[in-house]
Amino acid sequence: MDDRPTLTGDRRIAWPSVLTVISAAILIGAEVFGAAFAGGWAVANLFDLGEYGVHIMQGLFFLCGLAVMIAFVRNARRVEPFTRRG
Repeated sequence: MDDRPTLTGDRRIAWPSVLTVISAAILIGAEVFGAAFAGGWAVANLFDLGEYGVHIMQGLFFLCGLAVMIAFVRNARRVEPFTRRG
C-alpha cells in the first residue's frame, strides 16, 4: 500500500492545531511588530535621523519582524501539523 497523501481527500484539517498556531501568531506578532515600531523610533532618534529616518528605520524593523513571523509560523506548523489523515 502507498502511504502518500492523494488528491482524493484523505486528509482533514486539524482545527485545534490551526487555532493554536493562529492564536500564538497573533500574540507574538503584536509583540514583534510593537517592538519593531518602537525600536525603529528609538534607533532613529538615537542617531538623530529625523522624521524620514524614523519611518525608514520602522520599515526596516517591520521587515525583520515579518521575517521572524514567517519563520515562527513555518516552525509552528512542523510542531502542530495543520492536517491529519482520515
